[in-house]
Amino acid sequence: MLDKIKRIPGVRYLYRLPFLLSAYHLTLAFLGALVYGFPSRRLTVIGVTGTKGKTTTCNLIAHILNAAGMPTGLATTVNFRIRDREWSNTTRQTMLGRFQLQKLLRAMVRAGCTHAVVETSSEGIRQYRHRFIRYHAALITNLYPEHLDQHGGLENYRAAKRKLFELIARRPGSVGIYNLADAHAEYFLAVPVATKYGYYLDTGNPAVGAAARDQMAEVLLADRLELGPAGTSLSVNGIVLTTRLVGEFNAANSLAAAAAARAHGLSWNVIGAALAAAEPVAGRMEELKLGQPFRVLIDYAYDPSGLAAALAATRIYQPRRTIVLTGIAAGHRDRWQRPAMGEVADRGADVIVVTTDDPYQEDPALIIDQVAAGALQNPRRKLGENIFKIVDRKEAIAKALALAEPGDLVLLAGKGGETAMKINGRKVGWDERAVATEALKAMGFRQPLA
Repeated sequence: MLDKIKRIPGVRYLYRLPFLLSAYHLTLAFLGALVYGFPSRRLTVIGVTGTKGKTTTCNLIAHILNAAGMPTGLATTVNFRIRDREWSNTTRQTMLGRFQLQKLLRAMVRAGCTHAVVETSSEGIRQYRHRFIRYHAALITNLYPEHLDQHGGLENYRAAKRKLFELIARRPGSVGIYNLADAHAEYFLAVPVATKYGYYLDTGNPAVGAAARDQMAEVLLADRLELGPAGTSLSVNGIVLTTRLVGEFNAANSLAAAAAARAHGLSWNVIGAALAAAEPVAGRMEELKLGQPFRVLIDYAYDPSGLAAALAATRIYQPRRTIVLTGIAAGHRDRWQRPAMGEVADRGADVIVVTTDDPYQEDPALIIDQVAAGALQNPRRKLGENIFKIVDRKEAIAKALALAEPGDLVLLAGKGGETAMKINGRKVGWDERAVATEALKAMGFRQPLA
């Protein structure tokens, strides 16, 4: 709808005016809620924002609430869910447009849901998609520099995310949930939300003082963390929680979900049982097993901080070598991240394959060169030996897998569970798991491991 309106003669010029643009987005938000009868008024809505971990945290919260007998709906970058019915998000939108989101919320109400968990992006907030949704709680996972071109800098980016907390603060009984280890925690805590919950891993000092923590309803501290290839164990306030999710960042996601559950009155017994049974989210450190003598992991890591976290998690498996396939989403944004992506890959992997990852309108070969340049600053990197540049992602995946030897680990990063790739203005269907499975079968691996 937005693209059609922008193409109307004259409107495309008015659209450039910030006031009219804001009015347009706000009007659409109101109309969307009006058409579908303001469905969020009959739901307890939890909004999850942040830079990393939103999708996994949302899924874990929804899983815990459903396990506790609270029928819950879910809307994330990867998937939608209404009670026990789940389907993939093929829109390539982290947060649906106003009418689509309100329609989904109404479907949740009609299905008997009492709660909804909505992944709430900074872009969605900037376009008022969060307005006329009656959020009860807001959770911030973390904040890193991202989407700076779109927002005009880090201050605007984090201010957009804070608007979610400012929205809920207007309502009595509002709940805020904060990662106290994040450097920006104080910025979000400054919003006068009624009740506050905090969480953090003891791998880093909390970013807020004891006085602020003492004013919270509850602080979840994970003071013992055990990371393994089969999952994670963490001791939280003296209670041991286990999850099949791998990596320190997933420990933080699990802790965030536990904090949200505690904020909604759930017992530790219910939370612990639900976390132990939770499945990994598709495309988030998802392992592909076809009987090959090396590990293959698929992950969404599409920027330097995400890739660094994913590569750190691969060390849990103690591979002989780590082979990473990576690129970077382009679209004429955050160009500073390109060489940084190569630098991260160089530090964390033995072999690097740089390939296409959503080039949008840009030349994918140029983007690949810019990413590879970051790794090639290391004089030990040699093209054709331990770093490869392959434009076609399908060919690149086949190459990364062909390079693997027994005991190695291959990390296919950047696409995760996404169902499409943006190339030259077109949305091309894509399934990372299917492409990697096809390549492994071509190598003679066909039987899943028991």
